[in-house]
Amino acid sequence: MKALICPALGPAETLIVTEVERPVAGPGEVVVDIVYAALNFFDTLIIEGKYQLKPEPPFSPAGEFAGRVAEIGAGVTGFAVGDRVMGSTGFGAAREAIAIAANRLAHVPAGLALDKAAGLSIAYGTTLHALKQRAEMKPGESLVVLGASGGVGLAAVEIGKAMGARVIACASSDDKLAFARGYGATETINYATEDFRARLKALTGGKGVDVVYDPVGGPLTELALRSLAWKGRLLVIGFASGEIPKPPLNLTLLKGCDIRGVYWGDFVAREPEANRDNMSQLLSWAESGALQVHVHAIFPIERRLEAFQAISRRQALGKVLLQLGTDV
Repeated sequence: MKALICPALGPAETLIVTEVERPVAGPGEVVVDIVYAALNFFDTLIIEGKYQLKPEPPFSPAGEFAGRVAEIGAGVTGFAVGDRVMGSTGFGAAREAIAIAANRLAHVPAGLALDKAAGLSIAYGTTLHALKQRAEMKPGESLVVLGASGGVGLAAVEIGKAMGARVIACASSDDKLAFARGYGATETINYATEDFRARLKALTGGKGVDVVYDPVGGPLTELALRSLAWKGRLLVIGFASGEIPKPPLNLTLLKGCDIRGVYWGDFVAREPEANRDNMSQLLSWAESGALQVHVHAIFPIERRLEAFQAISRRQALGKVLLQLGTDV
């Protein structure tokens, strides 16, 4: 079978498409014929050894996918050959089939397309965990989303709206902000051309914002922290800017505010029941249309460089997918 392989750590140009042995389902495992694998920003880092998860080459990138059950291992219940499923793994999904523990899978409801399901596990799973378990966000609170047009940013806009927040989308161009408005943002800020703090102060009547969702890092983090309301929460999602910020901690004292880390991978392992509840909620929202899970583009694995460049060059609006099988 075909697989996209990272033969040695390096940029996306070094990725190759090659033939590998088809997996067999072990005890507790399911083999899934993958139709779509979703790429995230961390995939641009993991192939260069710059992410906290550091698999040894050779390996396949892509941490989430959707497809159909092809084989069921001993002891597995609740799945049948042909079932449409979605799942997540730290890496390894950019291949035509994968063997994975059954408890890492969820059924895709009949009303949800596989391309939408493929990008639901990680970006949307991370975001619901961030806003629900970490921020404990309440309806009516203000939510600032940095990098609002990317994969996780757009997830935060959509989920924030679904949870009843007043969503303020922030991005580096007016086109990206217009896109975010179409998915639920109430207000927008272009942080390349506007005074970020002054706009947040004006939009909140001087109160400050309740929750900041920050997948960007860099200098924006401190500006966002300074813009928090009393008992506000800044969620650390990632560092797409390439810079890990070092904000002055006296701000947390003066504002009675929190900086809260979000590590969805460990949440899944440590609190599986809570994660399953989150996945059920996401699937329900997606099937009903409350979440649109916008797909920016679908690429065959032979065009993997274009897929990676769409993410690394900040061109992607929503999810970027690799197509590995036939969607019938």
